[in-house]
Amino acid sequence: MKDKFLNWLNIILVADVFLVLFGFAWLAVAAIGQATGVPLGLDLWHKLWQPVFNPAIGILIAGALLSGLISWVSRKFQTGD
Repeated sequence: MKDKFLNWLNIILVADVFLVLFGFAWLAVAAIGQATGVPLGLDLWHKLWQPVFNPAIGILIAGALLSGLISWVSRKFQTGD
C-alpha cells in the first residue's frame, strides 16, 4: 500500500514539476516580451498566478517533504533503529 501511494505521489510530483517549469518559462518569455513591447501573455500569467501556479508550487513543496518523510520513516523502521 505504501509503495503504491509513493508511486502515485511521485507521478503527481513529476507532473507538477513540469507545470511549475512551464509557468516559469512562460513568465520569463512574457517578461522579456513586455520589456520589448511585444504582448506575450504577461497579463494572463498574472491572472493565473493565484489560482494555478501558486498552489502548484505549494503542492510541489508539500509533496516533496511528504515523500522524503515517508522514505525516512520507512528506512528507520527497516533498519530497526
